[in-house]
Amino acid sequence: MNLTVPASIPVLRWAAERARLDDFALVKRFRKWPLWLSGEAQPTLRQIEDFARMTHTPFGYFFLPEPPRMELPVPDFRSLRDAPVREPSNDLLDTVYLCQRRQDWFREYAQINGLPPVPFVGEVRVGDVPEAVAEKLRDTLDLSVTERQTLPTWTDALRQLIARTEDAGVLVMASSIVGANSHRKLDVDEFRGFALADHLAPLVFLNAGDSKAAQMFSLAHELAHLALGQSGISDAEAGRVPERTTERWCNKVAAELLMPLAVMREAVQREAAIEQEIQRLARLFKVSTLVALRRLFDAGLINAATLWQHYRKEVERLRTLERTGGGGDFYRTLGARTGKRFARALVGSALEGQTLFQDAFRLLGVRKSATFYQAARELGVML
Repeated sequence: MNLTVPASIPVLRWAAERARLDDFALVKRFRKWPLWLSGEAQPTLRQIEDFARMTHTPFGYFFLPEPPRMELPVPDFRSLRDAPVREPSNDLLDTVYLCQRRQDWFREYAQINGLPPVPFVGEVRVGDVPEAVAEKLRDTLDLSVTERQTLPTWTDALRQLIARTEDAGVLVMASSIVGANSHRKLDVDEFRGFALADHLAPLVFLNAGDSKAAQMFSLAHELAHLALGQSGISDAEAGRVPERTTERWCNKVAAELLMPLAVMREAVQREAAIEQEIQRLARLFKVSTLVALRRLFDAGLINAATLWQHYRKEVERLRTLERTGGGGDFYRTLGARTGKRFARALVGSALEGQTLFQDAFRLLGVRKSATFYQAARELGVML
């Protein structure tokens, strides 16, 4: 017997919009979708269950008179190019919640195993000089601009920055999907990354759907947030000047961390055309062309009018390029999605019997024992 239920029409519309599903797609799956919205027909319990899974919406919400207000569990620093920031998507919320669960596990692991606090978290204030903070971060991460210039690609530079960040005690997770679900792509236009500040388990998440150069800047930006001891969601973009004071400060720290003005001034070719020069500087420092363009302005080598003229053109050019992210070897991407520091600790804890295998599977996003043991070998936790 297919029991029909009086599902809330406003919540049905809201759930479909949040999942970015149009009427055409929904009618293919639910033939009476237009009749549900008009009130001429009602879905069955099974159809509501299917619709809830399809839209990643809790089942109980469909019996509320109005859609609930969805709020992020951490501060929101996004501005999204001066447009109103829309309600966070289920994909963003589920990603934050998953990272919080991973952080909770690692914090307990760190306490049990006597790991020391990460010293740079919360040690600075927004009033501190960005150049001095960037220099401290370079020392903490053992970063060398000269060394990075010798790396062949942006991918190599990003891997090095992530590895040095994890060596300093920060959990770094980079993914273009929600958990291990390849059907749920994260939207770069919604967010680029976030930081979850904690003295024992500081965490940075990067939206890997972004370009490697953009992820470099996002990681540097989120490190500045951690140095402030501050959690938050960001859409950091080098060229823009955010409205929020904290975001402007974090952008300055990030730019100086990746492309110190003193070094850039020595490297710049002042007679070169701007379009060619920002391409050359971006390749040299392994940053985005927007970072290079902004640093030319910061160094006083171009004026504001020139900056924004070229900024708009460069943004349009970058939008036409295919963003990276997704695909690749499962075990290699597992280390990136969960962070090698986290994954190695969790796998080792499970193998030692300190963590239940079902909890380890859930936090890693794996389902089979064979996959888990192969991941353990790939991560170097077992032979």
